[in-house]
Amino acid sequence: MTDLFTSGGQPGAPAAGEDAQAAMAALPSDAIIVVPVRNFVMFPDVVMPLTIGRPASVNAAQAAVRQGLPVGVLTQRDSEVNDPGALDMHRMGTVANVLRYITGQDETHHLIVQGEARFRVIEFLSGWPFLVARIERIAEPAADGAAIEARLIHLRGQALETVQILPQAPQGLADAIRNIGSAAALADMVAAYLDVTTDEKQEILETLSLEQRMDRVSQLLAQRLEVLRLSAEIGRDVQEKLGNRQREVLLREQMAAIQRQLGEDEGNSAEIAELREAIAKAAMPEDVEKQATKELRRLERMPEGAAEHGIIRTYLDWLIELPWALPEAKPIDIGEARAVLDADHYGLDKIKRRIVEYLAVRKLAPGGKAPILCFVGPPGVGKTSLGQSIARAMGRAFVRVSLGGVHDEAEIRGHRRTYVGAMPGNIIQAIRKVGTRDCVMMLDEIDKLGRGIQGDPSAAMLEVLDPEQNGTFRDNYLGVPFDLSRVVFIATANMLDTIPGPLRDRMEIISLAGYTEEEKLHIARNYLVQRQLEANGVTAGQVEVDDDALGAIIRHYTREAGVRNLEREIGKTIRSAAVRIAEGSETHIRVTEAELEPVLGGRLFENEVAQRTSVPGVSTGLAWTPVGGDILFIEATKMPGAGRLILTGQLGDVMKESAQAALSLVKSRAESLGIDAEPFEKSDIHVHVPAGATPKDGPSAGVAMFMALTSLLTGKAVRSDTAMMGEISLRGLVLPVGGIKEKVVAAAGAGITRVMLPARNRRDYDDIPINAREKLEFIWLEKVEDAIESGLNPVGEAQPEVI
Repeated sequence: MTDLFTSGGQPGAPAAGEDAQAAMAALPSDAIIVVPVRNFVMFPDVVMPLTIGRPASVNAAQAAVRQGLPVGVLTQRDSEVNDPGALDMHRMGTVANVLRYITGQDETHHLIVQGEARFRVIEFLSGWPFLVARIERIAEPAADGAAIEARLIHLRGQALETVQILPQAPQGLADAIRNIGSAAALADMVAAYLDVTTDEKQEILETLSLEQRMDRVSQLLAQRLEVLRLSAEIGRDVQEKLGNRQREVLLREQMAAIQRQLGEDEGNSAEIAELREAIAKAAMPEDVEKQATKELRRLERMPEGAAEHGIIRTYLDWLIELPWALPEAKPIDIGEARAVLDADHYGLDKIKRRIVEYLAVRKLAPGGKAPILCFVGPPGVGKTSLGQSIARAMGRAFVRVSLGGVHDEAEIRGHRRTYVGAMPGNIIQAIRKVGTRDCVMMLDEIDKLGRGIQGDPSAAMLEVLDPEQNGTFRDNYLGVPFDLSRVVFIATANMLDTIPGPLRDRMEIISLAGYTEEEKLHIARNYLVQRQLEANGVTAGQVEVDDDALGAIIRHYTREAGVRNLEREIGKTIRSAAVRIAEGSETHIRVTEAELEPVLGGRLFENEVAQRTSVPGVSTGLAWTPVGGDILFIEATKMPGAGRLILTGQLGDVMKESAQAALSLVKSRAESLGIDAEPFEKSDIHVHVPAGATPKDGPSAGVAMFMALTSLLTGKAVRSDTAMMGEISLRGLVLPVGGIKEKVVAAAGAGITRVMLPARNRRDYDDIPINAREKLEFIWLEKVEDAIESGLNPVGEAQPEVI
């Protein structure tokens, strides 16, 4: 780096032997006495006060005043340096005239200086007890043209607006801004008074282009102006709120004084005493009672008309009305519980056994945790009503919480009391409604929980359904823990796929499959008919529905896993009979199968399995749906083409891959099956799954697709009394699938007499209802050759009759 001193030595340290006169030698014509300043930038045409205190600065100022010379105000790079040298100073400063020099009583020195022009340091000189530098004065560029004038008008407007917003602007500053005609002078004055950093001011000082300098000043001023506007707006808002609050407090104090004079404050005292007594009787835990007492003291000191009075009172009401204490334990009668469950529901042995197990454990270990069950099954199989029966069998209160469509976490955990209209979540609301902690709470449709910008309710349910955590469940509104460990939670769902894994892991899953035809007949005879008789105002002595009519309704007018549509159809027949009884034309009506068609119309469902599978290329598969099992048909045909495989019927990706795997498997076994290779090359094969408007997916139709293609290419029809399922591999293995119980029940209901299942699904055999097992012949498949052997009719052999 170039040394800016002309000779050795350090400013402020004269050479030894020099006398005072030599030290104060005359300055060269292009030299100036430099006054170093910290955290300050001087601008031309601006009058500013300047305080100095360092010896070198004081000597420089006094020498300049004695000789009547201007000074060079130069800013330090680092304000922490107390004895700055050449390298510590910026290279551009302002030549300033000292208008006044004042020495204070505390030995401080003050200058009033007026900026004259910019200068650039050429070099620093030695030999003086202060900084001296040779400089080059910089003339201000010409300020002509429309662009400069436009910037002048804009900057003046910004400056005037800023002066108006400033709370303590110097007097006369606005007039000075209006009277400045020079663009350079206005930019320098605004920069001098602008509240920005020293580095930013130095940058403006060193910007010689007038247009660029004005643009930079205008940009910085715009930023400060925006801050001042926001600050002024905030100040007005705060002042307005404080004024309203003070006025409200004064009026309330006056109201309270008037009420005391009139003796009308006794009601408030009585209310506080009543709340205090209720808190004492609520049997709250210690920390909860402490919180309630604290809020009660706040309420006692608060005027009745205060905004928070109603909020605190509502909060105390919630704390008082919640059942904190456990009710007295009731004796458990296992036999009576079994009788209640059997009386309310037919079948469902696994669920009844699980409830009896829980009651037995509770009888032997009263302090055990309550189970968290999840009933999964199609609509209409009695999941919700089963929860009511469980509560009755256990001798507990029952409450239902619907979770379908809930998409706000606050619906589970509650809202914080800071919000207007805040209230606890659905769990605490249900506990308050039922009035006891050891209730049976049904969480209906838990698989239909949503998720939105307000949070994830399924995540909030994790604490509710975790036996290790729900003993200290904390609702956001209450702000204190509440024990849910004695609540028997029973969730219901139609499918497990939409339930998050961590939530599903916290529940014991119990599947409810669809009812068989015999089960539906039993339920209709013992439950549904009686319920519809009562709903329609007739008695069993007036209207009677025989078993043949009920069986016809089940087979020909409904096809569902549950019994909801069955009950509706029974209701229609009973209402038709009720009309005739109300008219007086008959007093006793027996509804038979022959009387159904005039009331219910033509049959909605027919057994079409035989006619659908009477030709080669058609097989019967079994499918699982959210409403139970169902049969589906795989149809295959061939036509002249180029060996393409065409798939239709709105099939998903997995099902399309199953069809491709089935075709590859048939091609690989073409020789052993007696199939000519020519059709694969010169024919297109089209596989269609009817009910094209219904999306279908899954691997379980692999065997059915393989059999349809084999039937098509060999000319042998698939047996019409046989349905099949199973995933296939390219090695010809038959792999296990899910939903066995529902699919087999659907096959039995559709008139199928034989089902071919993967051998590895033998584990699911015990889950199949006994009456469905008795109707069907089961063929277990290890490989596809087993399906060919059992499923194809020889050419020319008649199809077995399907009843």
